[in-house]
Amino acid sequence: MGNTESAQLQQRLSRFRPDERNLLDGAFDRLREPPSGAAAGHSGKVLTLDALKANTEGVASASMTSRLFEAMRSTDPGSAAPLHGGVTHEQLLIFLSDVLRGTAVERAPLIRVMSGGATGGVTGCAQIREFLEDLLSAVVHILVLRGQLQGWKPEFMGDSDQGVKLLAEQLTSELKCTDQQTCDLPCLEDWLFRTSAVSLYLEYLTIEGLGVRLPSRPPLVLLPLCQDTPWGELRSLMSLPLLLFLAPQLPRAQSAIWRLLFSTRLHGESFTRLVGNCVRRGPTLLLLRDTHGYTFGGFASHSWETKPQFQGDSRCFLFSVFPSLRVYSCTGYNQHYMYLNQGQQTMPNGLVSFILCAYCVTTESSVSHCNYCMFFHGSQGMGGQHNYFGLWLDSDFGRGHSRARPRCTTYGSPQLSAEEDFTVDSLEVWGVGDPPEDHEQTRGKKSVLDADPEAQAMIEMAGKTLHSQGLREPEEGDTD
Repeated sequence: MGNTESAQLQQRLSRFRPDERNLLDGAFDRLREPPSGAAAGHSGKVLTLDALKANTEGVASASMTSRLFEAMRSTDPGSAAPLHGGVTHEQLLIFLSDVLRGTAVERAPLIRVMSGGATGGVTGCAQIREFLEDLLSAVVHILVLRGQLQGWKPEFMGDSDQGVKLLAEQLTSELKCTDQQTCDLPCLEDWLFRTSAVSLYLEYLTIEGLGVRLPSRPPLVLLPLCQDTPWGELRSLMSLPLLLFLAPQLPRAQSAIWRLLFSTRLHGESFTRLVGNCVRRGPTLLLLRDTHGYTFGGFASHSWETKPQFQGDSRCFLFSVFPSLRVYSCTGYNQHYMYLNQGQQTMPNGLVSFILCAYCVTTESSVSHCNYCMFFHGSQGMGGQHNYFGLWLDSDFGRGHSRARPRCTTYGSPQLSAEEDFTVDSLEVWGVGDPPEDHEQTRGKKSVLDADPEAQAMIEMAGKTLHSQGLREPEEGDTD
């Protein structure tokens, strides 16, 4: 580099430390030379498409590499156009500067070109979605290739190819396109400003695919840490693209560690087991698929507790996965986020409301045998009203409903399942963040009645037998 640098390049390079400028400067010669064993691909003092493909082979698809190349060629270095249709030294530096440290205004023209839009023209939303599918496929591939999976096992998880398409569609839906489904440069700038994930994925691809790692930039970690999950026995509904979508939605402190708490594949179809595995376990994320293939769930921001008050806060949300990937946050209409009930005859709004009858859970009685439950035998629901939840699971495991006409009042969500009343095909619950410190102290409890002595007293006063009492393990320190 020297005094012949254009003003555009000098302004961009001022964002980097001297050692980082040297790193960016050296990227040009490194990328012009093909890797060992590859055919020569450079021509004069430009970077050719063949050389770039040789350097990104096995990391990004040929189509994604071509998109990167066209974006590099589109930058204006303020000097004569390059020979042979290649990328000049200054063009590459401007591209790298805009991707790694640029603004939405500087990145928008690159996105337009990578999506196949003409310079100065508009881009179709369908073209942008195709670009995103290429970009996301490369990101997922690199995560696997580099072993940056944080304990996740894609071979035991959901379909990444389908997840890529769903996430690309979701990101495209954030565009404020015209009625003709086109997007101009200001539209792209606004989109990139509001949707930081696109810039993050492009930066990740540039760092890992082109080998440009800035010393001042901490390594990008796209996936949360997964621990204590028996992968060999599991076929999870979660996929890598779904994790890329869900993890940023969670509060920062609760996206660090994920651990599987319940899975129908591992723990069977038991509502009692589901509740026992989730109470006092910290924030949780529920994910389920109905028998029609619709997939959806919700996030509970607090530990589940058995008490007659609403729980949670405005960080709770519902989400859909298939057929469309969306998140539904609190509307502010009410504060009925979460509710864990024991035998109440009425049931108010709640995000994730586990409605439990202590007597029925303890004895595994049916509704017809319980005088306390009335219509509301134990159940789990998410958002909505009395018998009208955005997401509700019955304690008769496998049954539930998602009702919204037109929207759930708590979360503004539409009907999440294929039909209002659905049958569960598969369900899992993930603990997110660190479990509460007092969890180990409560693991010894054998019954949900232990959490609510008043419920136990009411059942005894009614003359009902506590069937589980004779089946309890003796507590440590008990004497004959």
